[in-house]
Amino acid sequence: MDHIQHNFITVRGLKFHVADLGEGSNVVLFLHGFPEIWYSWRYQMVALANAGFRTLAPDYRGYGLSDIPPEPEKTTFADLVADLVAILDHLGINKVFVVAKDFGVRPAYLLTLLHPHRVSCVVTLGVPHVPLEPRKYRESLPEGFYISRWNEPGRAEADFGRFDAKTVVRNIYILFSRSEIPIADEKQEVMDMVDASVPLPPWFTEEDLATYGALYEKSGFKTALQVPYRSFDEDFGITDPIVKVPALLIMGCKDYVLKFPGMEEYIKFGKAKELVPDLDIIYLPEGTHFVQEQSPELVNELILDFLRSHM
Repeated sequence: MDHIQHNFITVRGLKFHVADLGEGSNVVLFLHGFPEIWYSWRYQMVALANAGFRTLAPDYRGYGLSDIPPEPEKTTFADLVADLVAILDHLGINKVFVVAKDFGVRPAYLLTLLHPHRVSCVVTLGVPHVPLEPRKYRESLPEGFYISRWNEPGRAEADFGRFDAKTVVRNIYILFSRSEIPIADEKQEVMDMVDASVPLPPWFTEEDLATYGALYEKSGFKTALQVPYRSFDEDFGITDPIVKVPALLIMGCKDYVLKFPGMEEYIKFGKAKELVPDLDIIYLPEGTHFVQEQSPELVNELILDFLRSHM
């Protein structure tokens, strides 16, 4: 990882950090989730670069080492997609393979639908492509559902603000590594669901945590709470929602996302393929929500096999 270059590109009025490793015309664009950052793709960048790919992992606006927009509360998914297109244009890259995790799946598929000539295929981890209409999860889960709490302006800011950024990331990594949906009790905040004595997952080191903590100390959580948690109801004006490129979903069987109402049925019984007809699905029996960090060698192999089959 010492060879990863950290470039800063100014587009759309902001300076973006883009981690860059490898050479060649076959370019892989990695899109992170939350509480992740470019660093969450460290193992995949090295493996794919060694296999002959150029790998790019940007920090979204307001995340990590990228600039915080002047009004974080107005950031949208459309902004993220426009930023990605501008970064690729700046680098002179016409077409990419996209690998995305968690909420990064939404900009990945938006890029594919809005700019189909720019994407060769899509690999997603932990989340399938779902209809772009407003989500209904909050209606069928208790009030303490973490997305409902973080959707409420000021609630998460007050909750997170009691701790340093490193502790916030630590708690979220522990919560999101479990197989149950994080749901706080009525008089409990989400951060209080993790006791200070609970250890980190065995595949996530104190050094990793320190790296994440330092990045979020710089960026804060304002933009991260806006996108994704307060931006899911955007209208993108897409009239044809069918994805025309090959796609792969890597899903951990112990990923809490499978417990979202209707999610397991949506993935396992064909509904996911209605929007993405050319979709392969691979299940990892021990996989949690962070499969790319938990089982990097296996995930690297799956991604490489899929990309090579679509070159």
